[in-house]
Amino acid sequence: MAKNLVIVESPAKAKTINKYLGPDFQVKASMGHVRDLPKKRLGVDVKKGFQAEYEVLPTRKKVMEELKSAAGGASAIYLAADPDREGEAICWHLAEELGAKARKKVRRVVFNEITKRAIEQAFEHPGEVDEKKVDAQQARRILDRLVGYKVSPILWDKVRRGLSAGRVQSVALRLICERERAIRAFVPEEYWTVVAHLEAAAPPVFPANLVKKDGKNVEIGSEEQAKSVRADLEKAAFRVAKVVARERKRNPIPPFTTSKLQQEAFKKLRFSVKKTMQVAQRLYEGVELGADGSIGLITYMRTDSFRVAGDALSAVRERIASTYGEEYLPEKPTFYRSKKDAQDAHEAIRPTYLDRDPEGIRRFLSKDEYALYKLIWNRFVASQMKPAVYDETIVDIEAGAYLLRAKGSTQKFKGFLAVYEESPDERVQRKPSAEDAEKTDTGEAENAEGATAPEVVLPLPPLAEGDALALKKLDTDQHFTEPPPRFSEASLVKELEENGIGRPSTYASIIATIEARDYMEKREGKLYPTELGFLVTDLLVESFQDIMNVEYTAAMELELDEIEEGKDNLLNTLNQFWKKFEKDLKKAQKDMKDVKAMEEKTDEVCDKCGSPMVIKWGRYGRFLACSAYPECKNTRQLAGSGDEGGPELHEDVAKEVCPLDPAHGPMVLKKGRYGPFLACPNYPECKATKRLVRGAEGKLQVEALKPIDENCPECGKPLMWRRGRFGPFIACSDYPNCKYIKKKEAREIGLLCPECGQGQVVERKGRWGRSFYGCKRYPECKFTAYHLPIAEPCPDCGRPYLLAKETKKEGKVIYCGNEACHYKREAA
Repeated sequence: MAKNLVIVESPAKAKTINKYLGPDFQVKASMGHVRDLPKKRLGVDVKKGFQAEYEVLPTRKKVMEELKSAAGGASAIYLAADPDREGEAICWHLAEELGAKARKKVRRVVFNEITKRAIEQAFEHPGEVDEKKVDAQQARRILDRLVGYKVSPILWDKVRRGLSAGRVQSVALRLICERERAIRAFVPEEYWTVVAHLEAAAPPVFPANLVKKDGKNVEIGSEEQAKSVRADLEKAAFRVAKVVARERKRNPIPPFTTSKLQQEAFKKLRFSVKKTMQVAQRLYEGVELGADGSIGLITYMRTDSFRVAGDALSAVRERIASTYGEEYLPEKPTFYRSKKDAQDAHEAIRPTYLDRDPEGIRRFLSKDEYALYKLIWNRFVASQMKPAVYDETIVDIEAGAYLLRAKGSTQKFKGFLAVYEESPDERVQRKPSAEDAEKTDTGEAENAEGATAPEVVLPLPPLAEGDALALKKLDTDQHFTEPPPRFSEASLVKELEENGIGRPSTYASIIATIEARDYMEKREGKLYPTELGFLVTDLLVESFQDIMNVEYTAAMELELDEIEEGKDNLLNTLNQFWKKFEKDLKKAQKDMKDVKAMEEKTDEVCDKCGSPMVIKWGRYGRFLACSAYPECKNTRQLAGSGDEGGPELHEDVAKEVCPLDPAHGPMVLKKGRYGPFLACPNYPECKATKRLVRGAEGKLQVEALKPIDENCPECGKPLMWRRGRFGPFIACSDYPNCKYIKKKEAREIGLLCPECGQGQVVERKGRWGRSFYGCKRYPECKFTAYHLPIAEPCPDCGRPYLLAKETKKEGKVIYCGNEACHYKREAA
């Protein structure tokens, strides 16, 4: 009897779905997209209505052959890729590639979670491939291809090969560059705050902030003004003018959308956007839970909707009542409003089974899976709990012409905070404003999604209007405003979302592409544009004002949404784009600055031939080159002071001279494959170099090499620690005159070699830095093992030793390395 064929994207998803469908179904994986535009040519015929040329990916040809074979004998073919545009496109490409005969048997099944109920419902109501969704995906793909394949060659011609431009990535890079320029152009502004510490008839002493003078908001911009205010307040009598006591609620926040999950996982777990999506994908597709097999633990993780299914709301309300008590359960479910352009066909990200709490299944999850699942679980449960409740008191205090304000807040009911508190956004030092005072007056403390800042519990003593207060201490503190913070991955995702650039499924790839192209680099979690990033951004902004415009890019995203909704069509959208873009292309090819040919004159003189030095662009950015090239090939890296002209250097770098021959003079800055370094001015004839590392201030400084109390056995000079491609090592300080490197002593693990029985097993490092274990008698004995050998015979096959390993899935285990033996146990 012919089976029904089900095609999904991944083996993990196939395994989870297969357990719910029974013996009449065969589930196979396409391994993602099976077709795409050709890699080495445009693949879009603009003159023929943007006709796209698709071909099977080389890595999917074997998979496609297997799928065609299975489809030929199947009674029905169900395409079950993810429920978004990319998933719909995968289904369409599969149907096209399977052929006309197979297409007659094709049905589309869609589900938002991989559970028995959702799978059964999807297969009871199969549909057709959504052509509008496919058109929206194809429009995006063609737009991206046109920009990438038409603009990138211009950059190759004008700057250097290997560069790329992207319809969305280049706009994201522009945001990073503009933020960096705003930081560099920022001028700190001085301001002062005044805090009076006051005593009432009963304790405690409490602080009150100065907010007004003569009924107007007060701004103190200098020490002289602060001293004048201090003098006035030290002579003033303090009296309670008004007391407002009220109950304030802090509302819970919605369950996760993709972007909110990416932001919160970065802030709470320090996960990159890419890592968050990889871990979430595993949780969605299915994780092995012992005897229960593979279980999908969360709903689909690419969504911008806050919608939650009715049965999930019922389940979470039951869970809240049974775990936390009826007092934590609101009378009715809470419904959150999604943003206007959200794709509401999907739910928010939530657990699929409320009876599988994080602690109960922790032993089956990797550390990362557990952390992310717990985050999703807690956020979803908290979203359906009651608000937190605070007793809040605001006290206005008069002191002559001045008004001070004290605020006390104590938590009366934890509410949703018993389960989850959102991480606050990054804040910068700024002057208190009139708006802040108004918010305090009105009690505004939260945005549409609930307050994000942690509450400060500050009890006030009993106070009434007219009460006299004693001044115990007066603080006048100087502050300076701070520039806007550099983007982190989380804050960049937030910026992209708020500006309507890209969609939830694209954020991870946008950031990865910008970094891979060397347009920006990460330092301690912050995104810094590189010199190359600035250059490419400026060239593109000048030549392509539309595609580099934030509003234009956001409008294009809305047009893609309209194609999916049937309000517009693919051809019209592409035609409108191409009309202007084609003109910009021709102009850029003609007028874009030819950076390759540019030579910027300097006052520097070549230290080898005396000719003037000029600034050129090369593979690693701008550098100084001798104008007498090619007769003189002297080059130097540009030293900068934090501007866009080069890396910021510590002042001591300028004092470094060639260690092999001081007569060669000061060392010069160069840039290589692994970043900036110092070299002898006679480099490469003189091989003296010094590695640069980033110090505590963020400036580049010479790495301190620690000498050791031992001399070189070959030349007698001191030995010292050095750092190479594969990590630290001990070598002669007279390198390159003496090339002695001390061999690292291999660590014995207390086990005789199981093959020769004579040498000790030792831990070694391979060429690429990976640890392995081998016989100390190597090369006479060539025993090796990549996992730690244990001096214990296998109880099943008698092999004289076992191996120990640790994996994310299994944790620490002891197993037999004999391929014919399957002995395995948990490590103690």
